[in-house]
Amino acid sequence: MGRLFGTDGVRGVANADLTAELTLGLSVAAAHVLAEAGTFEGHRPTAVVGRDPRASGEFLEAAVVAGLASAGVDVLRVGVLPTPAVAYLTGALRADLGVMLSASHNAMPDNGVKFFARGGHKLADELEDRIEAVYEEHRTGAPWDRPTGAGVGRVRSYEEGFEAYVTHLLTAVPNRLDGLKVVLDEAHGAAARVSPEAFTRAGAEIVTIGAEPDGLNINDGCGSTHLDLLKAAVLEHGADLGIAHDGDADRCLAVDHTGAEVDGDQILAVLALAMRERSELRSDTVVATVMSNLGFKLAMEGAGVSLVQTAVGDRYVLEEMKEHDYALGGEQSGHVIILDHATTGDGTLTGLLLAARVAETGRTLRELASVMERLPQVLINVPDVDRSRVSTSAELASAVTEAERELGSTGRVLLRPSGTEPLVRVMVEAADIDQARAVAGRLADAVKSALG
Repeated sequence: MGRLFGTDGVRGVANADLTAELTLGLSVAAAHVLAEAGTFEGHRPTAVVGRDPRASGEFLEAAVVAGLASAGVDVLRVGVLPTPAVAYLTGALRADLGVMLSASHNAMPDNGVKFFARGGHKLADELEDRIEAVYEEHRTGAPWDRPTGAGVGRVRSYEEGFEAYVTHLLTAVPNRLDGLKVVLDEAHGAAARVSPEAFTRAGAEIVTIGAEPDGLNINDGCGSTHLDLLKAAVLEHGADLGIAHDGDADRCLAVDHTGAEVDGDQILAVLALAMRERSELRSDTVVATVMSNLGFKLAMEGAGVSLVQTAVGDRYVLEEMKEHDYALGGEQSGHVIILDHATTGDGTLTGLLLAARVAETGRTLRELASVMERLPQVLINVPDVDRSRVSTSAELASAVTEAERELGSTGRVLLRPSGTEPLVRVMVEAADIDQARAVAGRLADAVKSALG
């Protein structure tokens, strides 16, 4: 069996790849593995379970709840809330486990299951591997040790989770947003209630789009992967800025008052300087991935901020932050982790802090974001190829070497398999956009030829 867990939980087409049976089995396996690890020792275990609004989340949530309760775990159902809310509540309620049903920015037919350990942190790789092994062992016939009578888990709704999370967000905002007009694109996703409530309470005048989830329209032409609607709305309403989330609101991208996009690298740059000014940027260091634009690295160097880079994936950013006690990290895609207030990327928190910086300085987001100049960057997703052979293909290695020779010191190349989708990502940066496009196109063709 191939590894079920990717960089962000287990994902697939709901009811085809990610079935109720698989989801239930993984939940039971997770409960048993954590029990074996001593997590539940001396007390009755509790789990927090949440989901995004996808229609499939309704039956998958039921499967998770059934699996956990059958394994003797009490369940608090928090309903539709962002992924970072489930992580926060797992820690705040001192739960032993958190479970989120979401496929984040993926299209509606997909869904996923993500487990959080005690404290709201993502499970370690070795625990995920153990869960897979235990799941497979019992899937093929080994019986579970099942509690009976009073030993089974109890299930109840925890509607207080919404208010607890919003209150938590507001405690992290250093100043009010009075006088700002902000357009919020909620991607018809998990933050459709949370984000408008938090921004309004913080003092902003808000306009919302993509805030009417019906279970089928999540990420459909809106949100952080489709910014055109947000750009148009910012211009139409004369807003100071726009904030876009993805389906589970663990990421944030922005639009300035002119309708120009502000990506995750620029957001990180703005927040890094703001936090350093408040003596909150520990070791004057920010953590980012190898996908960060070279312009971000140059901007941080120019500002006297150290940059530590990791593999792609917010889990690797978080691991580096925790190991060295760094306060800020994130990805170009908009996953931003503020470790003093969150254990994972939090799109609503990021948007609030970005807006707070605009309000505090009286400067436009466009001016603040100009601290870094983005070098032209081209990203091509190559689908339907064998992503497992990216690092072993001699043909592909030769194509990369030739591309790097052409770019010299003025650009760079990065090829990586997606951790959540069956494709390979080709990224090229160059001083000239036409050159970047040409090199990226040739590399994409090489990927198809070598791995197709």
